[in-house]
Amino acid sequence: MSDWERSSTARVTAPARPRKLAKVPFVELADGRLQGVVSSGSDIERVYVSSVAAGTYTFACSTNNNRPCGGARGGFCNHIKALIGEAVLQYGPERVARYLRAESADGEPTAQTITDGMSATRPAQGDTKAAAPVFSRFLRHLAYLELAPTTAPLPEMQWFPPTRTVA
Repeated sequence: MSDWERSSTARVTAPARPRKLAKVPFVELADGRLQGVVSSGSDIERVYVSSVAAGTYTFACSTNNNRPCGGARGGFCNHIKALIGEAVLQYGPERVARYLRAESADGEPTAQTITDGMSATRPAQGDTKAAAPVFSRFLRHLAYLELAPTTAPLPEMQWFPPTRTVA
């Protein structure tokens, strides 16, 4: 058994490149989608929950109050484009393209070629039912930032297996 398998913490993949969190504070590849939270360019108190489904590229973008994005009519809005760009920074272009099943004709994928390839298929606009769980996970991550640094175990993290067996 390797060291990481015996450890009590989850393995964390380092970001492909450092990114600024002001525009896209939360991005994840989960539930068969690229999804995340994108800050509004016009209102400091508004955020958008955006997602793109793997394979079909069905997209959704709405505010955290489930109001539709005005720019997501018939194609990817700027929030979704920013989400794809930050996902490429966070996970690397190959991993994002592979997860979304986005073919790149030019060999080496970039955020622009991934976006262009998906847009060329004229994806459908989906519903916003995934917005609530994504926003909830984002708020959960923010809650961890408010905790004081400690080495004591966190009750909600107790599902991790122990590092050693007790004899």
